[in-house]
Amino acid sequence: MAVQIVNPDPKYGKVQLLEPTTHGYIHIAAAVHPGRVPFILPNAKRKKTLARLKDLASAVEHLENVVRVAVFRAVALPPTARSNDYLKSQAGSLHYANFDVAVLIETTSPETARQVQTTPAYDTLVTAARSDAEATHIIAARNAKRIGDVDTTQPGLFLFNHFAADDGEVLRELWDYLAAWYAAETGLDNSVALAPLPGEPEDYKLINWASWDQHLLQHFWHQLSKKSFWRYVAPNLEANRAGSMPIYYRLA
Repeated sequence: MAVQIVNPDPKYGKVQLLEPTTHGYIHIAAAVHPGRVPFILPNAKRKKTLARLKDLASAVEHLENVVRVAVFRAVALPPTARSNDYLKSQAGSLHYANFDVAVLIETTSPETARQVQTTPAYDTLVTAARSDAEATHIIAARNAKRIGDVDTTQPGLFLFNHFAADDGEVLRELWDYLAAWYAAETGLDNSVALAPLPGEPEDYKLINWASWDQHLLQHFWHQLSKKSFWRYVAPNLEANRAGSMPIYYRLA
């Protein structure tokens, strides 16, 4: 099956990419107290979980072959599953991403990501993430597509966008066109698309990690106020039997 581009626009050809990194990644996401509204409100249980994860992340970061570890707290969870027909068709078989806590472990290679997952420090971290969560999603991953590296040494608005689709190859090609829209219309200049390693859960075919130096509401305005978002981005997801579930975070 080939990717279908509806309402094509010369402004949004395939985005310019760098070679994927050779690093490995472990993405740990937990729904501790996501709530029922798009903006994530403060919560004592989540605060306690984040403090515990930050303490445990330090031990993981000192492991051999670990490059860095970052812990994130969600600030917004747009209800995209309500408006995407493909996602609505998957109700009951797909967990709609609602993770208000996330940890990203970056390792020296995909192979060493597997090794890190066998360590006691990692096991303790995962146990803590699961202890107060109503749902978790954990994958070891590789970098499939890259616009630029995401900087976690500075505060910013971070995105983990969970893409579900019938066909992973079609989604990866479509990603190039959607990323071109974000680069042109929101100033996106960094992005690392994570693809599950063989044998990992594939309910989300890609998890796109990116960041902006913007206020959350400013970012939403730059995105949702544009007619081209509704004419180009949303219809192309539908045309290719795909849907996205973005979650916005700050560093914890």
